[in-house]
Amino acid sequence: MTTNTKPSALIGCECSGVVRDAMRAAGIDAWSCDLKPCERGSEHHIQGDVLDAMMSRPWQFIGLHPDCTAMAVSGNRWYGSGAPKCRERDEAVVRTVYMWTLAKQVAKFVYLENPVSVIFRHLKNMGENVHYIQPWQHGHGETKKTGLALHGLPPLMPSNVVDGREQRIWKMPPGPNRKADRSRTLSGVGAAIADQWGGILIQQAKKP
Repeated sequence: MTTNTKPSALIGCECSGVVRDAMRAAGIDAWSCDLKPCERGSEHHIQGDVLDAMMSRPWQFIGLHPDCTAMAVSGNRWYGSGAPKCRERDEAVVRTVYMWTLAKQVAKFVYLENPVSVIFRHLKNMGENVHYIQPWQHGHGETKKTGLALHGLPPLMPSNVVDGREQRIWKMPPGPNRKADRSRTLSGVGAAIADQWGGILIQQAKKP
């Protein structure tokens, strides 16, 4: 990686590159990081552990999209208290809380994205700010309540409210790509992140 005068952003646990590319288009030196290779084959992707990537260079902004499989409340049947996979949820929560805590130590601006998830109960108990958005607030006529924990950032405001309340995610048929398709950040949300929060980052970089 090379450094430059642009503000830097790390989008962790993202292999799609949606948020990274929106941030780069806004003039930010944004990188994605995931254990998997980037779906788009970008040179601005770090394949590896996000915890290592956080410490690899100075970051002004960190976005986190941790795997929601074990933490989403929709999986309580399998991961809830006393369920067969409850230990996997406990481990996921511990790792995600550590990830969040480290990100706050590293960067001035941090967000963590997940669907309706038990992680937000833990973060709220730590005094963190959490709010929720819907795709239809950002140009996609569908529903998927999504939580955002925020550090140093204001709530993400609706950018393009449209009609339509289709439950596309819920209706997805089983298949090998279902998990990736369900978790991929929508382009309208990525654009709103780049415009609103990326704009804050750029303004901060201009200050003497």
